[in-house]
Amino acid sequence: MDIQTKLLYLVIDLLLPLAIGQACRSQTRLNASFFQRMIILNICLVYPVLAGLTIWSLRLNYELIGLPLMGVLLCIIPGIAAYLLVERKFDSELDKGSYLLSAMLSNTGTLGGLCTYIMYGEAGFAYTQMAVILQNVVMFMFCFPLARYYYQKSIGLPFDRQSVLSLFINRNQLPVVGMAVGVALNAVGVARPVFLEAVVDPLVHLGAWTALMPIGYSIDLYAMRQYYRKILDLLPIKLVLTPLVAYALGQVVFEETVLINTIVILAAMPTAINAVVAVQLNKLNVDLATASFVLTTAVCLVAALPILFVVLS
Repeated sequence: MDIQTKLLYLVIDLLLPLAIGQACRSQTRLNASFFQRMIILNICLVYPVLAGLTIWSLRLNYELIGLPLMGVLLCIIPGIAAYLLVERKFDSELDKGSYLLSAMLSNTGTLGGLCTYIMYGEAGFAYTQMAVILQNVVMFMFCFPLARYYYQKSIGLPFDRQSVLSLFINRNQLPVVGMAVGVALNAVGVARPVFLEAVVDPLVHLGAWTALMPIGYSIDLYAMRQYYRKILDLLPIKLVLTPLVAYALGQVVFEETVLINTIVILAAMPTAINAVVAVQLNKLNVDLATASFVLTTAVCLVAALPILFVVLS
């Protein structure tokens, strides 16, 4: 796939559904509950099937096991930094949960994959796919339960054994089930039927639209303005601290320059749209998460990525 096609995909599967979702705010026929059901469709059906199909056919390379582990660290590093600040920054549990998820989840898959492909071709893109494998597990097995935890705290729900179990055993974990099925079929050597290959591409587009249109609908450009100042510290956390730490760790773990530089680029990615999905699905502060997505993405595209491209070239 050439750069022009990838840029076109970025417009079609990222910008266009966001714009259409935002445009839907001016009509009344499709309401918030409709878009909430669209997110549930994405989490409970589209994403589990897509995760299972793609991992089923993935060539498992155990020599590069450090890449998925590094991908997890790219969530942990900004998450720790944000956790050290969150109690002093916010009083609301809804704000705290949104801030932490905005720090932990980054746009490594879509924007990161495009950037590494531009810099290093297929090798960079392949490294990216390996690095994000376990990030999906982190998102659904840790970040989604974390969002639910902060919501339960906000409404004063007591935490007994049943409520703690419900953090990890609920319909939002179905993508992990899909991944586990894909890994199992892959590991035992069951070949994926050829006809299923034609299903993957439409599912990728469907997954993008069913995730992003509800986000576009939820973006309140006026309401999120009040949070820009409160989340300014996410910029040095995500665009400076995390890449520097990732570079230091990469120098220890890897030898190949392209591999190290790929990790640095992924470490400098802005807040992921999945952070907004998790926040919206668990009724946290959507405006704060959306402001983080917009602010960090804008600064990343205008400043961080051009600098990285020059430094790493």
